Amino acid sequence: MGLVYALAAYLSWGLLVPVHFRLLGAYSPNHILAERIVWSSLFAGALALILAARHRLNLPRPLRRRHALLLLSAAMIAVNWLLYLYAISGGHLLDASLGYYINPLVSVALGRVVLGERLRPMQAAAVGVAAAGVAIAVGWAGELPLLSLSLAVTFALYGLARKVAAVDALVGFLAETLLLLPGAILWLVLTAEPFLPAEPTSRALLMLTGLTTALPLIWFAAAAVRLKLTTLGLLQYVAPTCLLGLSVLAYGERVEPHRALMLALIWVALALYTVDALRLRRSQETAPARSDPDAMRV
Repeated sequence: MGLVYALAAYLSWGLLVPVHFRLLGAYSPNHILAERIVWSSLFAGALALILAARHRLNLPRPLRRRHALLLLSAAMIAVNWLLYLYAISGGHLLDASLGYYINPLVSVALGRVVLGERLRPMQAAAVGVAAAGVAIAVGWAGELPLLSLSLAVTFALYGLARKVAAVDALVGFLAETLLLLPGAILWLVLTAEPFLPAEPTSRALLMLTGLTTALPLIWFAAAAVRLKLTTLGLLQYVAPTCLLGLSVLAYGERVEPHRALMLALIWVALALYTVDALRLRRSQETAPARSDPDAMRV
């Protein structure tokens, strides 16, 4: 199920979410962020009440020191959301795409350094090829892509914090939105932009930010506790690939030569990773008793 949750989250982030927020171009990124937090907390709270009534909500009992990491995850996801909204409103979907291509490399590095996760040889080769592609693209462009790097680092730290905190996906997301809710309400009170605009379409689109924000993040958090961080990191190439296609085919942005080369190397890395995963699965099916202990968590 970890793979299913991860793919659902990444396909939503790569296709559904950018189109949704592009339709909200009349509002400032700060206002959309505040609306996202309010509606997400309401959606997550309602869903939590339903699951609690059915005794299907896994509350962390007792609270442990690691659960304080939800403060970090809340801060990181708020910054990531805001940067992403600025990228969309400013017509920089390609920069956002590059950020989410770099993000898996940061996740892999954190998994290796912080959690001590091991890479099999072909996995290491895949990560190396992808890293080379990103490095070439950055060197060729001649400038440091600050927006892209900020998106990559904030989301990688979010994934790490959620994995280490190890709480139920919905409970963790609800906690994060509730931590951010006071700031969102303060912004909505002080700003001149309407919380519930009179125009029905805009009002519906703003309210739906709760759904399109909450579901992918809940799916991502569910995947984070089921998959190795290295696997989660490499799967994240699905979202920026969708985002890249959307930016070029739907919104007319141009792919420069350095980014084309980067994409080619990243797809080579994905091919290596896929071959390794297929070989691992085949070996597990034929001789499960002799499988690599780390390999049991794909």
